[in-house]
Amino acid sequence: MPPTVPAAFRRLFSEIGTVDAVGVEERVAKYTTRSIKKRAKLFGLKLAVSMLDLTTLEGKDTPGKVESLCRKAVRPHDDPGIPPVAAVCVYPAMVRPARRALGAAAPVRIASVATAFPSGQMPLKTRLAEVRTAVADGADEIDMVINRGAFLAGEFARVQDEIAAVLAACGDAPLKVILETSELETYDNIRAASFLAMRVLRAGDFIKTSTGKTAANATLGNNQVMLEAIRDFYLETGTPVGMKPAGGIRTAKQALQFLVAVKETLGDAWLTNARYRFGASSLLNDLLRQIEKERTGAYQAPYYFSEAAESY
Repeated sequence: MPPTVPAAFRRLFSEIGTVDAVGVEERVAKYTTRSIKKRAKLFGLKLAVSMLDLTTLEGKDTPGKVESLCRKAVRPHDDPGIPPVAAVCVYPAMVRPARRALGAAAPVRIASVATAFPSGQMPLKTRLAEVRTAVADGADEIDMVINRGAFLAGEFARVQDEIAAVLAACGDAPLKVILETSELETYDNIRAASFLAMRVLRAGDFIKTSTGKTAANATLGNNQVMLEAIRDFYLETGTPVGMKPAGGIRTAKQALQFLVAVKETLGDAWLTNARYRFGASSLLNDLLRQIEKERTGAYQAPYYFSEAAESY
């Protein structure tokens, strides 16, 4: 370990171990060579649909746009064999329109980004107020961002105290902790941040790669580092923490590669939307397109699915 690594990081790395970066890259390269055919492929595509947090996080979001997204989330296509997605993910200001659109009994949950997403650069009091408001307005889940500056400065207790405070503000709502992996700089740091978060979290909470607002988002590499951290933490504590890669996953082929990683690292117990999610806005249409190809042997134009989803 280089002598320039701060003492706080050296202590944490000695507890949890470091990452063989070359080994990680070699392993994830193999995921891209797996061949998934016919029934197994169709199963995987539908499973990926059921794991989606269908997301709109834009400054131009409107209640009408969110309501349309909710309709598509509940019924992605006119094929009744295609499941609803896991959740819609929106800004706190859009939670009420999403709740009106979905009602109380919908199979789709409402996830709200909070804690001054995506930067996290607001006073803790303000971030906690945002979480409480989102939950009060009807959010079923909260996606928070960690204080990356505090983490990189080695202020680990502060990072964990803030996660614990947000968790308390969530009440019973599951919490997803966004590490923003592209800003953590190394695989070792991603593993360290994963452990810091998981040591605070409950069973049923998640760690998440990215906000989707930086140049680099979810990759098979950072996903793998976090999956292995979840595995090691589970073996150590018995606490099952979920995983959510977010940002940059746009094709069905990518989604299936991520699912192969889950199955081979954590096993079938994590092949459920209670433990694994995809954060994406454009992935759903490609999953639907590939499902239709498997069913009929022919591709539909991509726009067909958006129009069909918004027509009922």
